[in-house]
Amino acid sequence: MQRYFTITQLTQEFDITTRTLRFYEAQGLVSPNRRGRQRLYTPGDRTRIKLILRGKRLGFSLNEIKEMIEMYGSAPGEAGQLGLLLERISFRRDELLEKQRDIELTLLELDEVEEGAKARMAELGAKVRMEND
Repeated sequence: MQRYFTITQLTQEFDITTRTLRFYEAQGLVSPNRRGRQRLYTPGDRTRIKLILRGKRLGFSLNEIKEMIEMYGSAPGEAGQLGLLLERISFRRDELLEKQRDIELTLLELDEVEEGAKARMAELGAKVRMEND
């Protein structure tokens, strides 16, 4: 296994910008070693980046991601981390299901309005034809 990863290697692997990695560093999510001006990321940093990106895809905030990642290395450790993760997943799922219900209601309402508009257009079209005859 590789001992260190450069910023270029990680940006290419995860399809992110160097600015993103520097931002994660500024937020305390990763802490690369320095060799002069070069940042050298450990396999642990690489794993953290992978977890950050997965968390973002799932809709978690950076603060939530940071809290979950930091729990791994301190009490209550992995069990606490997993418990918090399950709690956050449940909350996120409920949030998304509520949004899904809202979207479904909005789509139904759009269908109704569209149907009404089409019916009225048909009436107007018939009226316009009668006036032109």
